[in-house]
Order: sequence, then C-alpha cells, then structure tokens
Amino acid sequence: MWIWHAFFGSPGSINDINVLNRSHIFNTIYDGSAPESSFEVCGTPYKYGYYLVDGIYPEYAVFVKSFTCPHGSRRKKFKRAQERARKDVERAFGALKKRWFILKKPASYLGEEKLQEIMYTCLILDNMIIEDEGRAICAFKKEETIPETQPIEIGSEEYMNRRAEIRCTETFHNLRNDLVEHIYGIQNINLNLDPPDDSGDELSDNDFM
Repeated sequence: MWIWHAFFGSPGSINDINVLNRSHIFNTIYDGSAPESSFEVCGTPYKYGYYLVDGIYPEYAVFVKSFTCPHGSRRKKFKRAQERARKDVERAFGALKKRWFILKKPASYLGEEKLQEIMYTCLILDNMIIEDEGRAICAFKKEETIPETQPIEIGSEEYMNRRAEIRCTETFHNLRNDLVEHIYGIQNINLNLDPPDDSGDELSDNDFM
C-alpha cells in the first residue's frame, strides 16, 4: 500500500489508456532524471522498473501483464501470482477512503486544484503512517542527499531513444518470460496449481518475439 506515483485531474469518463497518455509518469525516465531502478532476472539485466497492469495496457518494456489463457504450470503460477499482487493496487482507493473520511464526501463543490491538494495530502500522510508502523518499502534518511541530474532536452536523440526503449515490445515479452521462470522457481509461493503439464511448460520461439 506504499504509494509511489499519483496523477489526478483527468475527466472521469476516459479510459485507462487515455489517463496513461495524459499522465507524466514516464517524463522523468525520458529526460534522464528518474532514480536508478535497474534490476536483473534470470541473469538478464533490465534498465527500468516495471508496473503490474491488466490486459488493456500496451506492451511496453515497463509493463508486466498476465496471460489471458495460460497453458502449463509455469504460466498458471505466474498469472495467479501477478493477479494476486495487482489486487493491492486495485484496493488502494478503498483503503484510502476507509482511512480518510474527506475522500468519501461529494466533491463537486471543490475546484480541481483543491481536489489535487487533498488527494496528494492524503497519500503523503498514508505513506507517513506506513513508515511509522515500520512497513515502509524504502528507508528514509535525513542526512541522505539525492544527487541532482541535468534533464536532457525534450526531442533530443537521447530523449527519443529512451522513449523507444520504453515502448519496446521485445523487452516486454523477454521480461515477462524471465519473470515466469523466476516465479516458478520460488518454492514458497503455493497457489494451488493444477498438476504440471509438461507439454505446455516449454516456452516456444513465438514467446520471445
């Protein structure tokens, strides 16, 4: 329930893709000012972190989607693990409204700027409570200084290269396949899977395209 990013102000009638296109979630990655988030899975290094999303989202290198109709015990285990973890995101607003009564009340009389201030304030306070309870995802050090970075120019070659990296479909499939193998190898994740289907466990060449 630790909130990393929030974006408010879009009309309520648009879908998730339009909200994604309006948000600034990737801007810091594009201009090079985002914090270091590289990692390694199954011996393969990846440059950016990733988000767990549902099927409507595009096949970006920073998105990990589940399988619609998984075959084989590996994919079934991954699908259930991914969807179970994604439920924490889906219940975030319910948990926030339970904690902050102001989010339950009608807000038609408030302006957009005031609504944003209320939402960001509730999110910050929620993170502070989680940290005070010792459940913070990252440690906060008062003495630590974040090195300043010089954002690259919008439209420059490096900027456009980063945009291309984020939208790389090949990296999307490679990452998901590596996570499938990684999740399958974690013994303490028991999701009551069906008996292993050896014929469906092997990844085909098309999975890496």
